Amino acid sequence: MPALVLLGAQWGDEGKGKATDLLGGSVDYVVRYQGGNNAGHTVVVGDQKYALHLLPSGILSPECTPVIGNGVVVDPSVLFSELNGLNERGVDTSKLLISGNAHIITPYNVTVDKVTERFLGKRKIGTTGRGIGPTYADKINRVGIRIQDLYDESILTQKVEAALDGKNQLLTKVFNRRAIEAGQVVEELLSYADRLKPYVADTVLVLNQALEEDKVVLFEGGQGTLLDIDHGTYPFVTSSNPTAGAPAPAPASAPRRSAGSSASSRPTRPASARARSRPSSSTRTARRCAASAASGVSPPAVTAAAAGSTRSSPATRPA
Repeated sequence: MPALVLLGAQWGDEGKGKATDLLGGSVDYVVRYQGGNNAGHTVVVGDQKYALHLLPSGILSPECTPVIGNGVVVDPSVLFSELNGLNERGVDTSKLLISGNAHIITPYNVTVDKVTERFLGKRKIGTTGRGIGPTYADKINRVGIRIQDLYDESILTQKVEAALDGKNQLLTKVFNRRAIEAGQVVEELLSYADRLKPYVADTVLVLNQALEEDKVVLFEGGQGTLLDIDHGTYPFVTSSNPTAGAPAPAPASAPRRSAGSSASSRPTRPASARARSRPSSSTRTARRCAASAASGVSPPAVTAAAAGSTRSSPATRPA
């Protein structure tokens, strides 16, 4: 069974959380494949409202397995805050899987994000200040910290010290801020290791096996197409690719496995959508959407939001 991609056709606030929740009972896996806790999906189930920033919206559907892929940047404190909130309200979060290759938003990433934005003054981008951009920058610069690094203190210490060599120069000599001690960062990160461990998995293997077994995998995009760092309204964009091509390198699902992309946009009139027991598409649609996924360009928008059942949160700012 080819994978499905659900993304936003605008700048966010298109109802992606609503559409994912509607489809949650009809799919086997819901995967966040990019972004971090700069996304905002609000889902209403009955009289209960759930605000999700990092977790996939599918975590509210008992039938499916929620996955945080390797393309996501994870702030452990935010992750545990969301998990605690859901557990307190009786939501089972034990099926969550998190890629060991996902990068961690460290305390110094948050600090650099905030001071850099403040330094820009009137030229500031308007980021969330949550460290998403600097974390992706560390990933590209090959000095990032991955979740799997938490399980080797020696490697973690070396990586944190290497990352702080340059960042402390920037903080002290450019921004006139106090240097950050590597030991404190390592200690904080290690404190998350034990609680994270039950969720950590080889999500690339899990998802590819699921597709081989004809399971239904839904990739849930954060933000929207026009916030894509390559195809959006640059420089007022996010730091990742919330378009149809991103699931290929993010959870390592080959583009040929993507059967269809549904881009939700705010309709002029409410449009109804019905979750099917097993989403399917024609060969022509599969080929067109696979080509779109390979090129990174979203196919024509298809309204996938149902009126009145749920709603999404305010539009996401760049990060």
